[in-house]
Amino acid sequence: MLKVAIIGAGAISKAHIEAYLQFPERCTIVAISDIYEDKAQERIDQFKLDEARAVKDYKELLLEDIDLVSICTPPYTHASLTVEFLEAGSHVMVEKPMASSLEECDLMNAAANRTGKLLSVVAQNRFKTPMMKMKSVLESGLMGKVVHVQVDSFWWRGHCYYDLWWRGTWEKEGGGPTLNHAVHHIDAMLWMMGSPTEVQAFMSNVSHDNAEVEDLSIGMLRFANGSLGQITSSVVHHGEEQQLIFQGAKARVSAPWKVKASNSTSNGFPEPNTELEEQLQTFYNQLPEVIYEGHAGQIDNVLTAIETGAPVLIDGISGRQTLELITGIYKSASTDELVKFPLDAQDAFYTRSGVMAKATHFYEKNTSIENFAPQTITTGSTFK
Repeated sequence: MLKVAIIGAGAISKAHIEAYLQFPERCTIVAISDIYEDKAQERIDQFKLDEARAVKDYKELLLEDIDLVSICTPPYTHASLTVEFLEAGSHVMVEKPMASSLEECDLMNAAANRTGKLLSVVAQNRFKTPMMKMKSVLESGLMGKVVHVQVDSFWWRGHCYYDLWWRGTWEKEGGGPTLNHAVHHIDAMLWMMGSPTEVQAFMSNVSHDNAEVEDLSIGMLRFANGSLGQITSSVVHHGEEQQLIFQGAKARVSAPWKVKASNSTSNGFPEPNTELEEQLQTFYNQLPEVIYEGHAGQIDNVLTAIETGAPVLIDGISGRQTLELITGIYKSASTDELVKFPLDAQDAFYTRSGVMAKATHFYEKNTSIENFAPQTITTGSTFK
């Protein structure tokens, strides 16, 4: 029975707790830590975690025999917490984004290599049936070479969203929706397409004058094989309609699932290729359903890796890859330059201090509150 501790009792901790509770024969939550100890106790009471205790100072847990730690704190704390728990002998699953700088990602990966412990970065949308199926469709080759990818990471957040004390600053949140919302869509795109070679980007803050960071960005991508892509990251889109679209040489597929295919007529105009559409749909329909979806799927993957020695699907290298593209978007949008990958340790945007100094500051944070009242949060609809 693996002992689990959760660091951070905010909104996302609920998803972790619910997921761990699906595996009562394999793990048990023994502690929840939060700087607001009452919030940790509320989570324990809410889920009737009889074997867990609330802990104000997470350092107490570094001295205990904890097998696996879920880090659910603000991004600027991820690196230090991850390194401390890895070196204390715990495996770590850290929420997105992996960290607020590439330097921090490298420190985390170095700690994982040094200690031999597992590090997994949360990207729970990979563990949803439509995502797993679409990955298989792309790998099948039925739709031909992917020539264009479109990522619409559309969310909506009210002005007061950035009043929370750690949000809306380059220092503590590390960025706006490009980092904290589109990270899931960017992870999925990279998982399916690989990394681009360059990006040209723009960003703005059009609706949230209580935040330093962007609330809207657009990145244009070029891949080594000549394919192009575009990523829109937003918290100003009403309806929160999110999608990933892959245009292949022979057909188009997307999440939410949709398939279209075309043949050329004698004058070059399109006509439906219903045969290929039916072939793709049949292939998609015959693929297996995911047993555990979302956070439960990723936690099952991490537990299995601990139990068997198998690799995790989403490790620290994958998490860094995602942050490198996001950092490239921020660099390009802040400098008006075309950014080429990879970004190395000499890059001005490699460190958190570098990002803080070089990234565009749109406004100064003018309102700060400690906590919001507990409420339901939206987690997106792309992968349903």
